[in-house]
Amino acid sequence: MLAWPAAAVLTAAGVLAAGPAGASEGRPAPPATPAAGATVPKHALTGYWQNFDNGATVQKLKDVDDAYDIIAVSFAEAAGRPGAVTFTLDPAVGYGSVDDFTADIRAKQAAGKSVILSVGGEKGAVSVNDDASARNFADSVGKLMDTYGFDGVDIDLENGLDATYMTKALKELHAAHGDVVVTMAPQTIDMQSPQNEYFRTALGIKDFLTVVNMQYYNSGSMNGCDGKVYAQGSVDFLTSLACIQLAGGLDPSQVGIGVPASPGAAGSGHVAPSVVNAALDCLTRGTDCGSFKPPKTYPGLRGAMTWSTNWDAAGGNEIAGQVGAHVHGLP
Repeated sequence: MLAWPAAAVLTAAGVLAAGPAGASEGRPAPPATPAAGATVPKHALTGYWQNFDNGATVQKLKDVDDAYDIIAVSFAEAAGRPGAVTFTLDPAVGYGSVDDFTADIRAKQAAGKSVILSVGGEKGAVSVNDDASARNFADSVGKLMDTYGFDGVDIDLENGLDATYMTKALKELHAAHGDVVVTMAPQTIDMQSPQNEYFRTALGIKDFLTVVNMQYYNSGSMNGCDGKVYAQGSVDFLTSLACIQLAGGLDPSQVGIGVPASPGAAGSGHVAPSVVNAALDCLTRGTDCGSFKPPKTYPGLRGAMTWSTNWDAAGGNEIAGQVGAHVHGLP
């Protein structure tokens, strides 16, 4: 993902503070009234919603296209205690109060969507590397879920992850919130082998993991599951790297294809919606493949993800309209 700019932030008590969005703990708000947790559909489109203005279309949650089944609010950041995270609204997105924000969360949930909190981002500095920090992570995420009404958490830590303690933290969170939606957005290098920390974490929580939406961008060429090297931006890159996760132990329902919504959303790796749809068809139906063809089909593949709903809106909602419709029509 990309980083966010420095800005004032709106805390849960409506207090303005200086600093990067998500960097101030602020003062606690009374718990929001949570809606009933939404059920993630068999095939889902995930989109990251930017809690900052970086040149993409500024949105409120209610503006996010209805094609998005999982909306990942970006980002929670490190708090004072090791492993703990906090979230604060950036006034740049236009909310007058936290109550307005939580009302939009409830409205999306009432429409069958899941709204989760993404932790990290390109410059995220959250570190979970011992028992205490794992406990702090689980406790702080759980409290943010209770306060804002989030359905779960997305792990987007791009500067290192300890599988042992992140797995422990997520299991503690799941024990306290049994219907928690848990997603991940590792980089391509993080999912090249089941021995890698991100992959180990995914397998460690396989019994409740919702989906891994790997970032198939800002990558460069990578090895596919057939041992050949594929360049990003192609159908083969998407399908052969997804195959590694499928062969490595993840259920098809736990695999999604993550792409940038526009060239401006990422430094490299943007592909047309038609390329994403071809990869989805190759993996689920065995059609529209490139030179690489998976050893079998995976009709239960979860779907796709994009960074971000804001960049998608800036480009006319091509991902929502074309990839979203295709995801929802998968077998």
